[in-house]
Amino acid sequence: MLNYRAALNEAIRLLNELPLSQRLIRGAHKVLMQGVRGHNKSPGEYRRIPNWIGPKGCTIEQARFVPCGADRLPQAMDQWERYHHATAPDRLVQLAIVHAEFEAVHPFFDGNGRLGRLLVPLFLFSQGLLSRPNFYLSAYLEGHRDEYYDRLFDVSHKDDRTGWCEFFLRALIAQAMENQTKAQEILSLYRERKDWIVDITRSQHAIRALDWMFARPIFKTSDFI
Repeated sequence: MLNYRAALNEAIRLLNELPLSQRLIRGAHKVLMQGVRGHNKSPGEYRRIPNWIGPKGCTIEQARFVPCGADRLPQAMDQWERYHHATAPDRLVQLAIVHAEFEAVHPFFDGNGRLGRLLVPLFLFSQGLLSRPNFYLSAYLEGHRDEYYDRLFDVSHKDDRTGWCEFFLRALIAQAMENQTKAQEILSLYRERKDWIVDITRSQHAIRALDWMFARPIFKTSDFI
């Protein structure tokens, strides 16, 4: 989670200089993979060898899905980037395709799933659909893991883009509702604690202290002092 946040912050920084592009996602991937599984597998660089998806330890012949070869990867990512910047009648449907195609290309040796989920808030933010890229779809996708993978595979094996887009849009709706509920609960908690902190501290700095706590909910006593 710390790496995810660091990668998101790096991507936001790069968005001040670059569009949401291959260069940007390579930079985010490099940060995302620091010190975690896959850190020694060329972070920030596209794979130069085949990879495949299937049960742990399976061979390429036993794999459920085999992405394009490394020799075709640059062309595939160029096409992915062009589609990402193309004019589309519906940006959310476009995002569904952007995510699915990124996972299908699987450009990195490891971390593609993590980066693919990171692309969701970055796309929404870059298109002006969010004021900040704080939209985490991972909880829904993990909770519907089997359907998530089945829908992705059906895009490649059955060309069922409609089924995938329907699933993805349901995921966005469900996650948006959950995010809204959480935001409302945080706001309610803040309002409740305003009276509490004034009563308990009797300080003119009470509200300032409460704001500090909500901005940094995990802290040491020495930090607070």
